[in-house]
Amino acid sequence: MAISAERKREIIAEYATHEGDTGSPEVQIALLTEDINSLNEHIRTHKKDFHSYRGLMKKIGRRRNLLAYLRDNDVSRYRDLIQRLGLRR
Repeated sequence: MAISAERKREIIAEYATHEGDTGSPEVQIALLTEDINSLNEHIRTHKKDFHSYRGLMKKIGRRRNLLAYLRDNDVSRYRDLIQRLGLRR
C-alpha cells in the first residue's frame, strides 16, 4: 500500500519546483494523490478494511486542504497541477 522509495523519488523529481524541493504544495499533493490511488485499489479489494478507509479519508482531506491553499495563493500553479494529475475531470 505504501509508495516505494523509488516511486517517491520519481514523483518528487517530476513535480519539484526547484532542486531539492520536497515540501512544496505540488510535491505534497502529488505524493498524496499516489497514496490515495493505491489505497483506492486496496479498498476495492478489501471492502471491510475500515482502518485503511479512515486513512484514505484523512489523506483526501489533507490533499483537499493543500489544494485550497494552492488555489488561494497561486491559481495558475493550481490549474497546472490539477491538469497534470488528472483531478477535477
